[in-house]
Amino acid sequence: MEERGISKDWVERTIGNPELIIPDPVDTTIQRFFSLIPEFGGRVLRVAVNTKVDPACVVSVFFDRNMKGRL
Repeated sequence: MEERGISKDWVERTIGNPELIIPDPVDTTIQRFFSLIPEFGGRVLRVAVNTKVDPACVVSVFFDRNMKGRL
């Protein structure tokens, strides 16, 4: 996250109040959470979360260029 300039607050906001949730097409344990981040030029943050474990585990976090203009 630090290398990519992604704030922990943005990740928590995306998981807590996503604009879109899509199941991972390959791994049924993973849900993809998406949210616009106005503070980062309106880019879309994608947070992949394993929701089948307790507590849920963040698998990956990045700005998804493919989602630009879709939210």
